Amino acid sequence: MLGGFALLLLLWGGYLWSGQPVSVVVGDQTYPLRIHRLTVEAVLHELRLTPAREDVITPPVGARLTPNGTVTIKLARPVALEADGQKLNWLTHQEGVGGVLAEAGIEIKLRDEVRVNGVTAKIEDLLPEAVVPDSRPVDAAGLSVMEHTPWKIISSIRPEPVSLVVYRAIPLTLNDDGLSSTFYTAQQTVQEALSEQGLTIYEGDRVTPGLDTRLSPGMRIYIQRSIPVMILADGRVIDTRTLPKTVGELLAQEGIALMGQDFSQPEAEQALSPNEVVRVTRVREFFEIEQEFIPFETSWVPDPEMALDRQEVRQRGVTGVIKTRTRIRTENGAEVWRKVEDEWLDQDPNDRIIAYGTRVTIRTLETEAGPIEYWRKISMLATPYNAASSGKDDDHPRYGITRSGLPAGFGIVAVDPKVIPLMTELYIPGYGRAVAGDTGGLIHGKRVDLGFDDGQPLPEIYEWRDVYVLTPVPPADRIRYVLPEWPQWQ
Repeated sequence: MLGGFALLLLLWGGYLWSGQPVSVVVGDQTYPLRIHRLTVEAVLHELRLTPAREDVITPPVGARLTPNGTVTIKLARPVALEADGQKLNWLTHQEGVGGVLAEAGIEIKLRDEVRVNGVTAKIEDLLPEAVVPDSRPVDAAGLSVMEHTPWKIISSIRPEPVSLVVYRAIPLTLNDDGLSSTFYTAQQTVQEALSEQGLTIYEGDRVTPGLDTRLSPGMRIYIQRSIPVMILADGRVIDTRTLPKTVGELLAQEGIALMGQDFSQPEAEQALSPNEVVRVTRVREFFEIEQEFIPFETSWVPDPEMALDRQEVRQRGVTGVIKTRTRIRTENGAEVWRKVEDEWLDQDPNDRIIAYGTRVTIRTLETEAGPIEYWRKISMLATPYNAASSGKDDDHPRYGITRSGLPAGFGIVAVDPKVIPLMTELYIPGYGRAVAGDTGGLIHGKRVDLGFDDGQPLPEIYEWRDVYVLTPVPPADRIRYVLPEWPQWQ
């Protein structure tokens, strides 16, 4: 069976190659063909091609061919015509826009518009270059298939259709902000027609009907023009356009609200003018509370029942407060005025009362030199000094002479006379008995300078020591009951 099938293929192949060679030219492509009947009709039959009435075939369909003869097929170009509400599928050999329209019997009037493939064209323009599909397909092996399937090639070689649309000019009436005019246009929408007239439409303009509306004969188009304005608000400069309206309506359009005592210049009710500058002022009024403090006084009260050098706060001091309420107004963050609206005593001052002891008690202290009597013990910051460290040269007439007239040296100490009167006898542990016989520029308050003789190194002393004030007790008017608080403990 397989042998019979192979024989059949062989016979069929022989049949094909026993035909006479001819060439078929379609457009700029040439296709070889073998046929057994040398006629143009046989060529078309072999190609399974039914030509359109507008196609041009040379020689004519009824003509005979000679071996190696040529058949030329000039395919008509398809055009998708649209005009006056009709759509036509047209085949033509015309090369220009005007020729196609004339051939189709379509008359072009003044202001009509012709678009080829969506692009505005003139009557004298040529049709765009034909787009022809690839006419030389190959099989999977890369070999040309035009010889064994020519009819498939011919059927796909006709150019792609050209779109040719005629838009008839129609009359329109335009009212542009009160100025009326009539014009013809072949545009399709309101926006295209206005653009054709060279009119600029701003975002704030109002166009009726809308810009996307398709045109119709006799349509009336109204333009209400916006005006340019500037807004200065919240630190911003806004250049915009708006239809004639009031200042308040403009601010609402831009989302700028006037709240509280805010105001605009011009006022919100005023009508806008072209190039108007609208200034928005933000107003803020608030109260500020200020405090003025009245310091309290301190009263010292003697208490004979309280021991000497004891103190007690009998009444705490309270600072007085005067309050002032002030109204402040700002415009755009800058203060424009302030006014005191109220002032009152919010809290009375209250004196602090401190009681101090005046009761003197004589006590006895055992020392290495025997018992001593004292009536006061004061903790004082002790430092050393001698005549050489007192600040005078050794040839100075007052060198080594203390404030009391006594010679400087061991047993003579410098004190603040406001704390311990001069010539008061003292006892200082680690130093011994002493006389308050000198003063010093740095000796203030509870400070004592321990005297030492020249000729020996000064000891390093900087410490707090108890100083005992010995009897007899001086008269009450010579006792400083409240001692200073300096120097402080460290």
